Amino acid sequence: MARIPLRRRRRTKIVATLGPASASAEVIAKLFHAGADVFRLNFSHGSHEDHAARIATIRELERRTGRPIGILADVQGPKLRVGRFAAGRVSLQTGQTFRLDLNPTPGDARRVQLPHPEILAAAGIGTTLLLDDGKLRLRVTHRRDDHLETEVVVGGPLSDRKGVNVPDVVLPIPALTAKDRDDLAFVLEKGIEYIGLSFVQRPEDVAEAREIAAGRALIMVKMEKPQAVENLDAIMALTDCVMVARGDLGVELPPEEVPLIQKRIVRAARAAGKPVVVATQMLESMITAPSPTRAEASDVATAVFDGADAVMLSAETAAGQYPYEAVNMMDRIVARVEQDGGWRQLTDNSRPPPEPTSAGAIAAAARQVASTIHAKAICTFTSTGSTTLRVARERPDCPIIGLTASAETARRMAVVWGVHPLVASEPHSMSDMVTKAQRVALTEGFANSGDEVVVTAGVPFGTPGTTNALRVAALK
Repeated sequence: MARIPLRRRRRTKIVATLGPASASAEVIAKLFHAGADVFRLNFSHGSHEDHAARIATIRELERRTGRPIGILADVQGPKLRVGRFAAGRVSLQTGQTFRLDLNPTPGDARRVQLPHPEILAAAGIGTTLLLDDGKLRLRVTHRRDDHLETEVVVGGPLSDRKGVNVPDVVLPIPALTAKDRDDLAFVLEKGIEYIGLSFVQRPEDVAEAREIAAGRALIMVKMEKPQAVENLDAIMALTDCVMVARGDLGVELPPEEVPLIQKRIVRAARAAGKPVVVATQMLESMITAPSPTRAEASDVATAVFDGADAVMLSAETAAGQYPYEAVNMMDRIVARVEQDGGWRQLTDNSRPPPEPTSAGAIAAAARQVASTIHAKAICTFTSTGSTTLRVARERPDCPIIGLTASAETARRMAVVWGVHPLVASEPHSMSDMVTKAQRVALTEGFANSGDEVVVTAGVPFGTPGTTNALRVAALK
C-alpha cells in the first residue's frame, strides 16, 4: 500500500512533553497526528522503564507513518532544596532573621538545613536567595563557614524540600549530577536526538555534556539561569540547539526582563543558524481547561513572530486533562500566524546577513532563487543536516524538503523550522540528485507536474559541511 504523505501546514515545529496523561501508544499517536513533531521525555519524573517504553512507542509510530520523529531527553540537573521541617511547614515573617545551615536536624521558624555547602561558600553579604519558585526572598546578612544568617525580605509559608534559587552568583556546581550521568548513559544507548541540558551557567557545562554525548545526540542548552544569558555568545558557539526555558528564568529574573531575553536568545540562535525552542507556560491554562486564554494564544503567536524554530508544551501534554486539544490548539495558532502577511514581512525583515562562506552564500542564493521563480520547495541533500540548517536559517518562502540517507539526521531535523525531513538513498550523481528531488516533491504533495523546485547539496555527496551545489529543476 502506498504511504499517505503526512505533512504539516506550518513552518514552526511543536514539541510535546510526555507524561502520565500521554503515556499510551494511542495518545502519543493522537498527539503526533495533531501536530507534535518532537516528543520530550522529562527525566525529572518517571523510571527508565517508563522512558524506554515511550521511546519504543515513538519508534513504532515512526515506522507506521514513515515520518521521522525527534526525541528530546531532558535531564534534571542539580536541584537545590532546603531540608525538612519538624512540623512539615513554617511561616516566615517579613523582617525576621532566618538561618540556613548544614545541620540535618529538622528545622523550625528560626532555621532549616541547606544541604548545599557550595551555596554557603559562594554567597556573600547582600546575596539574594529565592525559595519556593521565588515566592519567598531572603537576603544574606552574615556568612559563616557552616551557616548563613539572612533577613526575610518577602515572607510566607515554607514547607519541606522547597527549591532554592541563587540568581546573583555563579555556583561552583556542575550542570550534570550522578543521576543525570546515569540517565544519559541509559538514553544514549536507546538512540535519541537531543539532550536537554539544565542548570547551564558557563560554556564549560556544555563542553562536559558534549564529551559524554560524543556525537550520539545533539545538545540543547536550556537557558534558565541569568549567568547563562550573560555567557550567551560563548554558550551558543558550543551548543547545537537552545531552549528559552522561561519558567526558571522568570524566577531568577524580574518578569519584565523575560520577554526581552526571549527575543535576544531567538535572535542569537537565528544568527548562528541553530534551532531555538521557546518553552514553558505557553498554554498553561489548558492543563485544566479545553481552550487557552487569549493572552496565551498571543504568547504562542509572539514566539512565531520572533522566529522560533519550535514552541513547546510541558505539563499541558504531560499531566493535563486535554493533551490532544493543547497540541491541536498550538497547531492552529501557529498555522494561522504563518498565513498572515505581517508574519512573512517580519520574517524577511529580521533575516540575518548570509554567513560569509561559500556554503552560506549558496544557502542564501537558494532562498533568493526559490523566491524569484516561485519554486514550490527547496530540496536539500545532507549527510549531517548542515546543508538543511543553512537553508532553514534563511527562512525561505517555500517549504524545505530535507533529504538524507541517515535516519538519525532526519530525526534531528524534526525540530528545525520549515523542514519536512525524509530518509532517501544517497544520490550518486547530480542528475540522480535532481531526479530524486523531483520524485519526492511530487509524491510528498509539495508540487505538481510543471512546477519548479530548487535543489541544493554538498558535492562530493556524503561529505559533511560542503554546501556548494545549486540546481533548478522543473517537474515533468
